[in-house]
Amino acid sequence: MTDAPGTPSTIPGSWTIDESAHAGPEHLDPAFVAGFDRKQGYPDPAPDVAALRRHGVGEDAAVVDLGAGTGRFALAAAREFARVVAVDVSPAMLEHLRARAAEEGAANLECVRAGFLGYEHCGPPADAVHTRHALHQLPDFWKAVALDRIARLLRPGGVLRLRDLVFDFRPAEAGAVLEEWMAGAAGDPARGYTRQDYAEHLRTEYSTFRWLLEPMLDAAGFEIVETEYEGRLFGTYTCLRRP
Repeated sequence: MTDAPGTPSTIPGSWTIDESAHAGPEHLDPAFVAGFDRKQGYPDPAPDVAALRRHGVGEDAAVVDLGAGTGRFALAAAREFARVVAVDVSPAMLEHLRARAAEEGAANLECVRAGFLGYEHCGPPADAVHTRHALHQLPDFWKAVALDRIARLLRPGGVLRLRDLVFDFRPAEAGAVLEEWMAGAAGDPARGYTRQDYAEHLRTEYSTFRWLLEPMLDAAGFEIVETEYEGRLFGTYTCLRRP
């Protein structure tokens, strides 16, 4: 028996990983959350909103933001689309986002504490899913499961906009490419990611190779329609769910 379209598959709790633990303890710390946008460099959500628009996501759409963080995309999306669901495992992130949503009067923005593997979508299938720099918190097996669940909550033709740290090189090139990346790290941890931050990411998180991620997207039922890479490390994908 298969799940109905728009219904993510349920994973038995006895062997599902703890996504809160995999997200990193700093994301649960209100002090870290307060400076998170500054550390990230205040990323502009406009290109992501524009990508959804470009691929047919209209004003009446329902959009899910998985790993919403402080809500830079979710708040921008709430100004453009009828329903936005911001999903995150961190209570501190969601508290911060709820406060910002209240300040902006974003009554169409819902906050849900969950992760890729636990979020259960309510209502008709979503028109779009956005996720930025969050999927790497899952090992590859669970990335594939997460992408399958995302496809199931989208309508046919729905859009996935995915940004993440993805390695666009062969394993033999890792030392040279990653050392060049680390050489450009920030010196002040309050204003950017430091060499120590990058090293911690490599040791404890699960960024994958491009040549592994793209078959996962295909297997989940997505057609990749746009791809952009920055520095062989940061991938941006726009994908459509196949019928």
